[in-house]
Amino acid sequence: MEEHEVQAFIDATKAYFAQMTDEPAEVGTPYLLDEDSTVLDFTGVIGISGTRRGCVYFSTPRALLEHILTHLGEVDLSEDTLIDLAGEIANTLAGNVRKDFGKDFLISIPVVIQGQPRRLRALSDSRGFVIPIKWKGIRSCLVISLDSKV
Repeated sequence: MEEHEVQAFIDATKAYFAQMTDEPAEVGTPYLLDEDSTVLDFTGVIGISGTRRGCVYFSTPRALLEHILTHLGEVDLSEDTLIDLAGEIANTLAGNVRKDFGKDFLISIPVVIQGQPRRLRALSDSRGFVIPIKWKGIRSCLVISLDSKV
């Protein structure tokens, strides 16, 4: 991936938190994904197809999702609501970069994984990047693993 492509995800992340919570997120310096990337309580995974192939996933602890829901005035903090929000965040972040990647950057519906899956990593033939995110002192991350342009 090129630097401007990673920057598109950083910009989408900053815009999401600023718009949804009225409080910007701190976005750290992206780094290369290793094989045993840490996943947190909830991970929203978006498959990517079209001119690019791979996945984007947003992984977060329960506390971040609960804070966002509370900020939005939601009183239902059930597992189902947390799962929905994790998927919605992943979907929004992946969808918001379509303007940078083009109309053939196709995203799947989100799949949300709770807890630690047996394996969740980058595509074997691509270099994945982790974008660290901190909001209200809670750490989460966005992982991007995309093949080069087809």
